[in-house]
Amino acid sequence: MPELSHRRRMLVLAICCMSLLIVSLDNTALNVALPSMQRELHATTSGLQWAIDAYTLVLASLLMLAGSTADRIGRKRVFMAGLVIFTAGSLLCSLAPNLELLVVFRMVQAVGGSMLNPVAMSIITNTFTDPRERARAIGAWGAVVGISMAAGPLAGGLLVESVGWRSIFWVNLPVGLAALLLTLRFVPESRAPRPRRPDPVGQVLVIALFGSLTYAIIEAPDASLARVLPFAAVAVAALLALLIYEPRRAEPLIDLRFFHSAPFSGATGIAVSAFAALGGFLFLSTLYLQNVRGLDALHAGLWMLPMAVPTLLCAPLSGRLVGSRGPRLPLLIAGAAMTVSGLLFALFEAETSDVTLFLGYVLFGIGFGFVNAPITNTAVSGMPRAQAGVAAAVASTSRQLGQTLGVAVIGAVLAAGIGSSPYRDTFVSAARPGWWILAACGAAVLILGLLTSGRWAHRTAERTAERLETAEVRQPVGTSG
Repeated sequence: MPELSHRRRMLVLAICCMSLLIVSLDNTALNVALPSMQRELHATTSGLQWAIDAYTLVLASLLMLAGSTADRIGRKRVFMAGLVIFTAGSLLCSLAPNLELLVVFRMVQAVGGSMLNPVAMSIITNTFTDPRERARAIGAWGAVVGISMAAGPLAGGLLVESVGWRSIFWVNLPVGLAALLLTLRFVPESRAPRPRRPDPVGQVLVIALFGSLTYAIIEAPDASLARVLPFAAVAVAALLALLIYEPRRAEPLIDLRFFHSAPFSGATGIAVSAFAALGGFLFLSTLYLQNVRGLDALHAGLWMLPMAVPTLLCAPLSGRLVGSRGPRLPLLIAGAAMTVSGLLFALFEAETSDVTLFLGYVLFGIGFGFVNAPITNTAVSGMPRAQAGVAAAVASTSRQLGQTLGVAVIGAVLAAGIGSSPYRDTFVSAARPGWWILAACGAAVLILGLLTSGRWAHRTAERTAERLETAEVRQPVGTSG
């Protein structure tokens, strides 16, 4: 990629952030619409889980393929294709006549979404080559998540109350079209110096692992053991096959050598934990505010602002801290805040009082605001630039997998606790195990942040990068294991 002027780099960053905005806004706004969708489409709790997880599951399954494909055939080309598919999928979602087709169209959306975030991050990584400037750019990128969290519930509530839940998907249409036209005009094409070959076997194994695991978790409360156990067995078999098959390939879909780097492994675990907490937190909060407190979608969206605004304010601060002092401090703040938030709900039933509910939301927003920038920066900064797309895709996959598992696990726990009882009667007690799980996710962020941000961890990252660069030089173009 040629060196761009400062103004052009800022424009490229803005265009990439537009893609993140529509993907993130769609998810946060849709959470507020869940009760309305439940009533109109006659959906069960597991049906609502699938409305969320169908998107994140497909996204998680295809992100690594999209990242490596973009590195191979061109990041701009794949990014534009993703914008077209995501926008078309959004239109189809707005027209879905039933829950089953909505889930299918959400999967279409996800195919396009898989080509956006990791590819956009790869574009940013290759556009901003100075580490400090890159950290600030990633902080701005993370701030978009805060914007979506702040605007999503409120905008979603307004749309649901005034027009209906289908209008949430309409927002993506003009933004997607504008991003497409701006990308065509201003984003330069880039690709990895040495193209990587596809890994269809690895891709099938990833889909089998993620899909069967998610199905087993979501359906466990209502399905028999004989129905769930085969899917759990498939997930275990797919995981073992990946661990055996991928190291034998010269150009694997998942380069397991990345995980020799302690910071990269830590960033992956932190991403899964933090986004599992996010997915579960939004799922529980939305159902509680509307189905238990009886708020309409707009007022439920307003109640989400104490969580969203701190995320918006803390994300750019986290990016600056990562650039100036490294990832440890932001990760410690994030882990501590998310843990305390979960404990407030698990131990003190924070949702039953306005004051503690507000405090719990603020603490979670602070924690989530600080966690995103160190995840992304750590995942890509220690890797060769030629593999930036793959590394960024692994980090993005970890986020989506975490959110998928968060909704699946927390939803399954909630469904098992409520059973056939009304939400109002049993929600607080049924949700308590879920809040303990969210507190454990926060503790995992804290512990992993401590363990993987020290000097010894950075030495493992340096050694891993050296080995990867040496392997890239020795590996003939186009060879495959």
